[in-house]
Amino acid sequence: MTHTERGGTTVPEDAQANSAVVASAPRVVLVGPPGAGKSTIGRRIASALNLPIVDSDLLIEQAHGKACGEIFSELGEERFRELEAECVAQALATGGVVSLGGGAVLTPSTRQLLQRHTVVWIDVTVEEGIRRTAGSTSRPVLQADDPAQHYRDLLATREPFYREVANYRVRTDSRPPQRVVAEVLSIIDSTEE
Repeated sequence: MTHTERGGTTVPEDAQANSAVVASAPRVVLVGPPGAGKSTIGRRIASALNLPIVDSDLLIEQAHGKACGEIFSELGEERFRELEAECVAQALATGGVVSLGGGAVLTPSTRQLLQRHTVVWIDVTVEEGIRRTAGSTSRPVLQADDPAQHYRDLLATREPFYREVANYRVRTDSRPPQRVVAEVLSIIDSTEE
């Protein structure tokens, strides 16, 4: 997908073509790495629009009665991604604001489903992402002997997929959440014109 820069936001040249979705579809889908702020930004956007927030990680936890970290540790990444893909498909069939887990874009079926939606890549620099996730015990995908290097490797793997699915890219580092929310709300407004 082709992107151009606009302030702190990257805008695709074909954004209008990708904004036509069915009425029951989410107004916006947020993707991005761990620690970027997807859940925080998603909740604030949903509140501003008076819409529900659907967090794919919470759907997984509700469906399986355990925290995502436990499921990931017990079943392994491959099985976790299968369960995640099912919950993502469910989330994308609802209205509101959808926030996806950081690794959801690794699954081809999820990337295919995202083609029909307005997707905003909530991004953060490697350094800030490392700072925000340091010491996290709820994210087993980040557990490693060298968490900083592991985070860099994780981003190197996922960034091409975020770039593939996103219509827009918004950075959160060194920016207050309300400014990021205002930017995403502006994106939503522009796709609905």
